[in-house]
Amino acid sequence: MKNELEPKFEKVIIIDDNPIERYCFSRIVLNNNFGKKVIEFSLASEAISYLENQKNTNQMPQIIFIDLYMPHFSGFEFLEAYDKLPLTVKNNSKVFIISNTIDDVDIARVCRDQNVVSFQQKPITKKFLDRIIPEKIYLIDNKCNTKM
Repeated sequence: MKNELEPKFEKVIIIDDNPIERYCFSRIVLNNNFGKKVIEFSLASEAISYLENQKNTNQMPQIIFIDLYMPHFSGFEFLEAYDKLPLTVKNNSKVFIISNTIDDVDIARVCRDQNVVSFQQKPITKKFLDRIIPEKIYLIDNKCNTKM
């Protein structure tokens, strides 16, 4: 069993175009020992470039949180690009969609994506982070019917 004082994950990526939401989410991740290090991106395309350049699995993030609606490169476009990444990336980094959307069509669309572990409406809370289990990276009580 993991020590409660140690973060659940070494590295977490947060992708959101809203700097205030990114900052608050980052604080929640760090202050609740969810992630040891948080890497923030305002552009999803930059996050894809970052992931493409990760050669060592020890340097890859275990968790990626991404907003759906962003200018220039949406969460949907991120998922399309993410799907083309090597299996070494996809096997080590799990994607969680974080959004304000209440659109059932969009929620169903992301939940059908094989690379999405879960969809969660904002705001993110400690309770949500506590439901993410590190050993297999799945979510208890998942809206998307937990898949890996």
